[in-house]
Amino acid sequence: MRKFITTLAALIALATPITAQEALATLGTGSQPLLIRSTTDFAIIRPALERFVDMNPDLTITYEQWNSNPLYAKSKAGCAGTDTPADVVFSSAVQQMVDLVNAACAYRYRSDLTASLPPSRRWRDELWGLTEEPAVMIYNRDLIDPADVPRDRFALLDLMRREPEMLRGKIATYDIEQSGLGYLFAYSDSLEATTFGALLEGFARTDAVATCCSAEIINGVADGTYALAYNVLGSYVANGVHSTVGLILPEDYTLFLSRGFMIPKRAQNPQAATRLLDFLLSPEGQAQIKQAGLTFPQDAGDTGLIPSARRFITLSPALLVPLDAQKLDRFAEFWSSNFVSPPPLQ
Repeated sequence: MRKFITTLAALIALATPITAQEALATLGTGSQPLLIRSTTDFAIIRPALERFVDMNPDLTITYEQWNSNPLYAKSKAGCAGTDTPADVVFSSAVQQMVDLVNAACAYRYRSDLTASLPPSRRWRDELWGLTEEPAVMIYNRDLIDPADVPRDRFALLDLMRREPEMLRGKIATYDIEQSGLGYLFAYSDSLEATTFGALLEGFARTDAVATCCSAEIINGVADGTYALAYNVLGSYVANGVHSTVGLILPEDYTLFLSRGFMIPKRAQNPQAATRLLDFLLSPEGQAQIKQAGLTFPQDAGDTGLIPSARRFITLSPALLVPLDAQKLDRFAEFWSSNFVSPPPLQ
């Protein structure tokens, strides 16, 4: 049964449900609070934050982990003064971050470290990209023969044509109605890939599944619920311990994302937020980010991806285009009509 389409524009405009918060953690015992709201799994970023707290014992960090769309809605409410603002917002759905900056929701800051970022990873001294993470394909090594592993989108199309029954209900990707990151990747594909329309046809033919979250997709590939997943954030795969999961950087092109760090203009402790930003951009902080798997190694093995096939998503006003309400609605309906819902939990 096909999913009922709720428009993405309506979804992200809803009041933020508290149940959308995925995790809450506290670090440090200092007298100065620092509230971080982020889409990043706390387990991944925790070592970097622990090191920062060690260096700043006057701080107590409260870390809230959210899905991207509810985080966007909550950040908009904080900007409007109808909800408590964070001191830091750190999200992979960078089109939403650009929109928040464009709406005058950000605190301006400049340092030698922020100025040293390439232009593609900073905008208006109000938004900074701290990571480099690819959108990858992953597969279950026990379910897909090594000779059939698709190294690019053309090979994925061939596999779906040859083995539609083997792959029926066994391909997963993000649900773009639930995931701002999933929407960004899908929209970027629509601009980049000559294979985009054919991919959607293949996904429809094999009853591909659209579901919410990186962890759910990766675990589903690991346990064999899915044989293959498309456009998964590679950093989460690299941080996994699943020996059954193989990773592919598509060799026709691979999208690369840099998570956006923003200090809201209504932040209660912007000075502590700028200290965190400069730490994460420092050599030690970048080493922590790399160790966490949030910077993908340039010399990663098992890939034939050449430098010219890397497509970096730039922090710029161009990211406002996919947030146009009519475009959101049309694209959400066009994309989602090709997918089925995930099977219910047992």
